[in-house]
Amino acid sequence: MRTADFNFDLPPELIAQQPAARRDGSRLLVLQRKTGKIEHRQFPDLLDFLKPGDVLVLNNSRVIPARLHGANETTGGKFEILLLEENAPNDWWAMLRPGKRAKIGTQIRLQEKNGATTKIFATVIAVNDEGHRHLQFSGTDNLFQELEKLGEMPLPPYIERADEKPEDKERYQTVFAQTAGSVAAPTAGLHFTPDLLDKIRALGVKICFVTLHVGAGTFLPVKVENIAEHKMHAEHFEIGETTVAAVNAAKKSGHRVIAVGTTATRTLETVARKNGGKLNVYAGKTDIFIYPPAQFQIVDALLTNFHLPESTLLMLVSAFAAPGEKNGGRKLILKTYAEAIREKYRFFSYGDAMLIL
Repeated sequence: MRTADFNFDLPPELIAQQPAARRDGSRLLVLQRKTGKIEHRQFPDLLDFLKPGDVLVLNNSRVIPARLHGANETTGGKFEILLLEENAPNDWWAMLRPGKRAKIGTQIRLQEKNGATTKIFATVIAVNDEGHRHLQFSGTDNLFQELEKLGEMPLPPYIERADEKPEDKERYQTVFAQTAGSVAAPTAGLHFTPDLLDKIRALGVKICFVTLHVGAGTFLPVKVENIAEHKMHAEHFEIGETTVAAVNAAKKSGHRVIAVGTTATRTLETVARKNGGKLNVYAGKTDIFIYPPAQFQIVDALLTNFHLPESTLLMLVSAFAAPGEKNGGRKLILKTYAEAIREKYRFFSYGDAMLIL
């Protein structure tokens, strides 16, 4: 299949620039994939579609303040640094802007949020084929421990802000976030409140968690014409005993497993593919790329946001909309997205949600 097959026109005004006033104040489009029926609801109406015995799986990765600012120690030129992956303490891969000025050997003195200079330096020691910089930090025992003081939340580039807003620190983070490591939010989880989670449990639904640290690759466009040639960035993930037991029991008893987000979906399906369709306790990396036609061994329903044109996330959703079909899911999702655009749903990270049953 071609990348261009997953393109669609989105009016810029539908790209959400700020979160809804309340976390659960978003809209919810419900798609019945077998019939194509669409319902327009509010996010708390998710309760109407859950059943006792269901297992709801969320990604509890915590977003780190991964956007840093600094200046070239020699020229004074400004840099923006987006941390991507920690290799070891003070050893990171990162995206730098402007990248062309970040040559090997460049030393960048980091700044605090108020612009004050620090004693922490980033030195460019390598550049990979994608233009990412390998940085060695000095002036601190562990940069990770400095991020709360130095860093800003890594809002995606389509949220056009001159500066971070105070509410971004809270709202670009799920209420159940625990293990720090993501440089992008698992956005389908942003809609949940503690009260709504309690109501879900009261229905007899089991809530479980996986951890997948979302990388900035989630924002990167697919640059190849043939999607089968696209290479996903590997991301760290972990699935523990409680979730394994709950999901395996649900599958055995005929109850549904509902994944919240593409990251939870990729985690579950990665382990299932390694273990004959069942889950086991596992920690490692995944670069799984799910696109049509694909079968799903664990996930029975998917809660997700509305995704970018030609993105790997849209391709996964298209595969889920019609498992095993090459074009049926893509056509159904693009038709549904067209309906969402007509109804003026809000798109992307701070946007509305979609439940595929």
